Amino acid sequence: MSYYTPQEVTDVTIEKGIQKANSNALALTVLGFLGGAFISLGYLLYIRVIGTAPHEWGSFATFIGASVFPVGLICILLGGGELITGNMMAVSLAWFDRKITFMKLLRNFAIVTVMNLVGALFVAYFFGHFVGLTEGDFLAKTVATAGAKIKDPFWVAFVSGIGCNWFVGIAVWLSYAAKDFAGKIWGIWFPVMAFVAIGFQHVVANMFIIPAAIFAGSYSWMDFWMNVLPVYLGNTVGGAVFVSLFYFLAYKRTTPSAKVKEENVQEPVTSGE
Repeated sequence: MSYYTPQEVTDVTIEKGIQKANSNALALTVLGFLGGAFISLGYLLYIRVIGTAPHEWGSFATFIGASVFPVGLICILLGGGELITGNMMAVSLAWFDRKITFMKLLRNFAIVTVMNLVGALFVAYFFGHFVGLTEGDFLAKTVATAGAKIKDPFWVAFVSGIGCNWFVGIAVWLSYAAKDFAGKIWGIWFPVMAFVAIGFQHVVANMFIIPAAIFAGSYSWMDFWMNVLPVYLGNTVGGAVFVSLFYFLAYKRTTPSAKVKEENVQEPVTSGE
């Protein structure tokens, strides 16, 4: 069988969460930067692909952009990186199973969140602003996309964040379920494409697109923080509750623990989110 059952994926994810929680600060710092940068590069690709698309294309242009955006999470999960939205699912599951302490969960979240922000700002400033890839002919799309995020009231952004990380959490879950490279890519691609096409809000993606508009002279840093806070909280609920807690209750509270193959349990931390 080329994939793990949901019961087995639960145990695989718990082991991943333990590894992430016990990672040293240097590893989390480097991989957190890469995670923020990779998601931002995926968003940059989105802007470059549909930024000058004819208005008449309507939602078809959105679908095209959503189809290329997943490259960021693919790079993280298969190339190596730490992404806070993925950790909201994996590390939380390890905590629900009482395999790590709450302080270790908070430590992981704190370091990865800060470094995701640094990576996103790096791409937004140097590639988006300095090189000009989110400006010029693409500025209107950059500003409009950022503005659509900012205009949502607190609770709308919060609920949108839940929807986003429900999808992202499932994307990470499916990548853990697949045993082969191609299967992992497909498992990541469909849920991520779906959340982007729908328009749900992802906190690390917003850490890129809103600063890209700010560096170009639109909006303010207060607008940025007023968006990031509710989206971050919503993403936390989406990953930790709608994925981790639900599957924990289904597969760890009601069924015997699935036996995970030893070689999978000992996978290195750098294997991805």
